[in-house]
Amino acid sequence: MNHLKVERQGAVVTVRLHRPHVRNALSGELLAELLAALRPLDDDPEVGCYVLTGAERYFAAGADIKEMAGMTAVDMAAADYFGAWEEFADLRTPKIAAVNGLALGGGCELVMMCDLVIAGESAVFGQPEIKLGVIPGIGGTQRLTRLIGRAKAMDLVLTGRTMDAREAESAGLVSRVVPDDQVLPESLKAAETIASYGRTAVRAARECVDRSLETGLRDGIRFERRVFHALFATHDQKEGMTAFLEKRAPRFTGR
Repeated sequence: MNHLKVERQGAVVTVRLHRPHVRNALSGELLAELLAALRPLDDDPEVGCYVLTGAERYFAAGADIKEMAGMTAVDMAAADYFGAWEEFADLRTPKIAAVNGLALGGGCELVMMCDLVIAGESAVFGQPEIKLGVIPGIGGTQRLTRLIGRAKAMDLVLTGRTMDAREAESAGLVSRVVPDDQVLPESLKAAETIASYGRTAVRAARECVDRSLETGLRDGIRFERRVFHALFATHDQKEGMTAFLEKRAPRFTGR
């Protein structure tokens, strides 16, 4: 692969964005490599979590402006440009964004497609597309508003300003802020914890939390309850509750 470095350690797969000459700008070729790497792993029962990371000073500085600058509106519509990023968002294995440095534009949108965000103290987030005469195009206006609220999202999207890791954590965009040199170790530790649980329950929990962003409270609670009921058909539910009652560690199988 030209733009990624992929490493698997047990049930955790780490993907490092690697386009240093453009600060990991997100291109179509990078996305194709990302999907080619992760689609097969999403069906691998031995894989429990992905960690997506970048470089020391930048996670991803944005989308690849050079790639799209000369395109017309017809070109964009014909290619459904950016549309394939939803395939990454739809991967069912939990994804952790381990963020150092800049996560701007498409980089910030990629962060929001992940399930946990662990950021270094020097991380910077923003949607500065307005400065280029456009708007976010990989879901930024929608996910950002759901995550941090209309007022803060408007502030970022309309002014193009950035926010640091502490503000991002306070606003609800970031799960944890840690010292810069602890971003990847902390992310791997969280990934190993997630991967140690029953795969079916983890996927169900992730789907229920995401559903809360798409439905009303009553529908969301009903959906969660039905999924909760369905998990009682799994071996992992029997094993987890039996282990609790027997005061021992559970042995999850993902079934």
